[in-house]
Amino acid sequence: LGLDFPNLPYLIDGSHKITQSNAILRYLGRKHNLCGETEEERIRVDILENQLMDNRMVLARLCYNADFEKLKPGYLEQLPGMMRLYSEFLGKRPWFAGDKITFVDFIAYDVLERNQVFEAKCLDAFPNLKDFIARFEGLKKISDYMKTSRFLPRPMFTKMATWGSN
Repeated sequence: LGLDFPNLPYLIDGSHKITQSNAILRYLGRKHNLCGETEEERIRVDILENQLMDNRMVLARLCYNADFEKLKPGYLEQLPGMMRLYSEFLGKRPWFAGDKITFVDFIAYDVLERNQVFEAKCLDAFPNLKDFIARFEGLKKISDYMKTSRFLPRPMFTKMATWGSN
């Protein structure tokens, strides 16, 4: 395929051959003007992208850890603080960068939704995050896709994971 760093996922778009999830998301964001319109919005996108990826990795490491049951209480203990930070960052905005959706909202949805599956009540104290989830799922193309047989909400992780593999 001629990929610089052969990996999944990958995207071939014309002459562009891209690997790495975030590189693909950023490319698509630039292509479709979903990276923020002002410098302030772009900064918010950059900050949140990195914060979300850090949190995504913490959950993934936990779910693949052989000591999952032993480590789970520690994760659950810090989860409300993590959700509070996301809630404060979102504030009263409809989307994390501002009034228009950006590619980072797709990552935010994924991270928030995974945590909600992990701990069903983790968003209960944060109505703006619950509203964000509903707003995202209510987008016509997202909603339509989620109703198809192509949409696979689970598994979240591969079969090697201790949790989230079924």
